[in-house]
Amino acid sequence: MSYRSLGIGLVGTGFMGRAHAIALRSVGGVFAAVPPPRLVHVVDADAGRAGQAAEELGFLRHGDDWQALLEDPDVDAVSICTPNHLHHEMAMAALAAGKHVWCEKPLALTVDEAAGLAAAAADSGRAHLVGFNYAVNPLLSLAREILSSGEIGEPVAFSGRYYEDYMADPAVPWSWRCDRSLAGSGALADLGSHLVHLLETLLGPVETVTGHVSTAVAARQDPVTGAMRAVENEDIASAHARLASGVPATLDISRVASGYKCGLAFDLFCSRGALRFDQERMNELQLFEAGQRPGRDGFRRLLAGPAHPDYAAFNPAPGHGLGYNDLKVIEARNFLCAAMEGRAAWPDFSDGLRVQRVMDAIERSAAAGQAVRVEANE
Repeated sequence: MSYRSLGIGLVGTGFMGRAHAIALRSVGGVFAAVPPPRLVHVVDADAGRAGQAAEELGFLRHGDDWQALLEDPDVDAVSICTPNHLHHEMAMAALAAGKHVWCEKPLALTVDEAAGLAAAAADSGRAHLVGFNYAVNPLLSLAREILSSGEIGEPVAFSGRYYEDYMADPAVPWSWRCDRSLAGSGALADLGSHLVHLLETLLGPVETVTGHVSTAVAARQDPVTGAMRAVENEDIASAHARLASGVPATLDISRVASGYKCGLAFDLFCSRGALRFDQERMNELQLFEAGQRPGRDGFRRLLAGPAHPDYAAFNPAPGHGLGYNDLKVIEARNFLCAAMEGRAAWPDFSDGLRVQRVMDAIERSAAAGQAVRVEANE
């Protein structure tokens, strides 16, 4: 099947915006069946940054007006890589303009915003995808395959964590991530959203949570004014959850976990084995199978290779490994193909809404001091 190349508009030129652009530039070379998209229009609140990004990344046009980007007839699809508070307004406007939308997580600041976006996206006839990039790791596809096959039995318990240390030092300055009106929640939105999505991807919906949140550094120095400003959201979050299947899960999240750089990890215990994964060793999946010879039982290390989904597009040899940006290339392929084929993307805005519901329930539980039920998507 032949496809028409899509015109791309990018909103935001920070780390994530550049990651999207690099993935979109690379996708046609990695996945030969995907026509390379046309990088048409890039905008940033700082026009100078937009111009620099256009020159470095190959966009035809640039500016500081995201609404002008949505009016550009050459833009078929939009990547939204802005601070969290802008996701809802921009994604709603992009859908209304008839664009396909690839939006970074979290989908919105509140459940109501996320629900409105999910409904608008479902009615739009356009592809919509949320940037839960860790879930497309070939080894996590393998983990889902192992679980669905039943070869290690039924899930018994899940223990997951996401630790980073980018705000561990109290001298790290205040930023928009500390402002609830701009970021929403703190470690939950930035890190916990990925962990919640992985949990539900592997084991299905969360039904109830008992949560706790805390802020380790109450105030940080504003880099512009030099004044101390309050940190309005959590540095640390944890939850005990029960899934609809009855499986218990624990979640532990921190942006002040000294020494951890990308400590997204889980242990998944089953009736006849277990799985263990750590994003800092993203090309390894640890598998334990019951019934091994005593004294020689234990976890086996499975290395990513061409036998696993999507790996072979990057490398014909096992053990050489993929990186963070490669996961974004897979994500870009998923988004573009869904848009060109007129089908649903994954993970889509309904998945983003599910994650928002769980994060909201954790915060409400923490405030109430009791277990809270997670609402189902309608």
